[in-house]
Amino acid sequence: MSRGTVLETITLEEAQRVIDSAAQKATEIGQPMNIAVVDAGGNLKAHVRMDGASIGSITVAINKAYTSIAFQCQSGDLQEATRPHGPIYGLSDAHGGRIVVFPGGIPLVRDGRIMGAIGVSTGTVEQDQAVAEAGVEAY
Repeated sequence: MSRGTVLETITLEEAQRVIDSAAQKATEIGQPMNIAVVDAGGNLKAHVRMDGASIGSITVAINKAYTSIAFQCQSGDLQEATRPHGPIYGLSDAHGGRIVVFPGGIPLVRDGRIMGAIGVSTGTVEQDQAVAEAGVEAY
């Protein structure tokens, strides 16, 4: 078997620190959340469902993070362009339905390179975004 190198990506320790910071913010605002971190390839690195967070939001949190990796932007940045009559309407159906085009997904950047992403879901989109931003600050 040939050996190669693995793409540089977020470590488990870093992912846990991001999740811990995001969970602290969720606790502060009184909204339990699903918080997911994916690696640079969009694969799940770590996830937590806080007590009381919706089980229906597990996949949404993971997919917000995936969306941020797939399009190298915040998930909410795709919102306007994907509305009916937008230039990329229907994008949310791409990638097997994994694209989520509302706030709560943010890339995790180190030295100008995307190393992973956080995705947060269960609260309002404003709460999801605020909790995701708290996670990014810890990275």
